[in-house]
Amino acid sequence: MRISHAEPKDIPAMVELLGDLFSIEPDFMVDPARQEVGLKGLLEDPLRALVLVARAPGAEQAVGMVTLQVLVSTAEGGQVGLVEDLVIHPEWRGQGLGAALLAELQHQARLRGLTRLQLLADQENTPALEFYGRQGWDRTRMICLRLKEDRDAKAL
Repeated sequence: MRISHAEPKDIPAMVELLGDLFSIEPDFMVDPARQEVGLKGLLEDPLRALVLVARAPGAEQAVGMVTLQVLVSTAEGGQVGLVEDLVIHPEWRGQGLGAALLAELQHQARLRGLTRLQLLADQENTPALEFYGRQGWDRTRMICLRLKEDRDAKAL
């Protein structure tokens, strides 16, 4: 398995992976057009975002992905990272790809000088929560709140 930085040619495969992820996340909606726009935005801003993919041996198509967005934390007094979209194609799950993607993401975050990584996981997604626990991630007392856009207005 090869882990590398995502390229524009990876977008169709990543949109499919996000479809798999968002189909099990009740807080998100599968919308390939929006997911494509979001991925393009991440790839166009390498100073504030990182997108990694896992490729199958002998194949060029991405079978796994993870994203990182750089934020500034007043608590940390510097840059931190928000990890999102860690997903592996169902046929490739259970083979260590998620752990490999997360390890490379953490390595890249250290190289960038980030002082903390954080992520959100569905509280009912027990396999994901157990996976992150095995990777050394701790639960916090924080909860996520959000203000959703008005779909008709396309803005808050």
